[in-house]
This record gives sequence, structure tokens and C-alpha cells, in this order.
Amino acid sequence: MTIVKNREVPPEEYADLRKALTLIAGKWKLEILWLLYHRTHRFGELQRTIPGVTQHMLTRQLRELEADGLVTRTVFAEVPPRVEYSMTEATKALEPTIQALMEWWQAYGKATQAGRPQGD
Repeated sequence: MTIVKNREVPPEEYADLRKALTLIAGKWKLEILWLLYHRTHRFGELQRTIPGVTQHMLTRQLRELEADGLVTRTVFAEVPPRVEYSMTEATKALEPTIQALMEWWQAYGKATQAGRPQGD
């Protein structure tokens, strides 16, 4: 049993949390999901928007998100081929979590970052 906030957490609850976090954990996954939360993006748009991501890593993260059913990849039969990525219905269910994270940032994050040098 794990103790969290003075209560014992059943092992299966802790295991479920770890499984959920594993699906969205990754250096770029949350950023990708955040962008797709707003609208469908093409690969190049994602690469240009996310500073520091390499083509290899973006491809890898998108493939993992797709394999886990969190992102859909649509290939259009055009020349040159056009590929678009969007959120699945399962990922859209994260909307309240995304909103809560943004509210937390507005209330807490910005205040703690004020006065810190950029990049910290």
C-alpha cells in the first residue's frame, strides 16, 4: 500500500495512475496533445511549432500516441502526400484536465515564474 495525503492508496489505483501517465508521458507528447487540442495539424506544422523537437522524435512520439489510440493520422491521396494528425474521442475526454492545468498555471505557475530567468 502507498500512502498519499494521509490515506492508503490501493495498489491497483496506483498501478492505474502509472498506466495512465505512461500513455501521455514523453518529452513532447503533452505538447503535441496540447496543440492538437486546439486543432488538427500537419506534421510540418507540429515540427515548426515545437521548439527543439527533431523529426525523428516527433515521428516517434506521434507513432506512440497513435498506437495508444490518442491521436489519429489521416493520409490524403495527393501529390505530394498530405498527412494530418488530430485528437481521438478518447483524448478529447482529457479536456477538463487540460483546462484544470491551464487554470493552475494562471493561479500558481505564472506567479512562481515571475522574476526567474527564462529557461529555468
